[in-house]
Amino acid sequence: MIIVKDLHKTYKKGHKEVRAVNGVDLKIRKGGSALIVGPSGAGKSTLLHMMGALDKPTSGKIFFEDTDIYKLPDGERAMMRNKKIGFVFQFYHLLSEFTALENVMMPALMNPEAVHSPAGKSGNARYEIRKRAMNMLSSVGLERRMDHLPSRLSGGESQRVAIARAIMNEPRLLLCDEPTGNLDSNTSESIYEILFDLKAKSGMTIVIVSHDEKLVSRVDFTIRLKDGKLA
Repeated sequence: MIIVKDLHKTYKKGHKEVRAVNGVDLKIRKGGSALIVGPSGAGKSTLLHMMGALDKPTSGKIFFEDTDIYKLPDGERAMMRNKKIGFVFQFYHLLSEFTALENVMMPALMNPEAVHSPAGKSGNARYEIRKRAMNMLSSVGLERRMDHLPSRLSGGESQRVAIARAIMNEPRLLLCDEPTGNLDSNTSESIYEILFDLKAKSGMTIVIVSHDEKLVSRVDFTIRLKDGKLA
């Protein structure tokens, strides 16, 4: 599903050049799972964001399902990201003025194919999106919290909303950047149970950035980074 070829990302920090990712090559098969680990500043999140079409590399290539994603025009890349890739971040990035249900509906409402589907022509697109979002929230155990604003949700509940939102468009790839970094150990375990259960049921590919070495035994392989390189 993913092929990374000689990937580099450099930043300017004052007069210094920082090499966040420095010549990474890797492959992740369809339906597989991978864990990216390494010390702080190793380039883990930068690598993940480039794989998810969020951050352009300085040089090198990333192929997603045989498509060189950074050769796509910005609009096509954004649409591909919305339809095929889900993201779960350490900070939930929920929209505070919208309910849990409305937050989960957002990716589908931003997808023209969903809004302008045959259901949309008959005026039922929003109803179908709402029904699907309710199912997504139920799948992560939040059927009784759908109408709550983020301010009334715990950290674990907020992350489960973020997961439901990430899978709303049935992505083929789910990228998780320190998804339990703000949570206690018990809540963290419940989040990972949800993620791996969703993967098992859907067959999607999942890549996780984490400091939690216990996850090594739960994924197909582990990518260790140090100073932007594969260690």
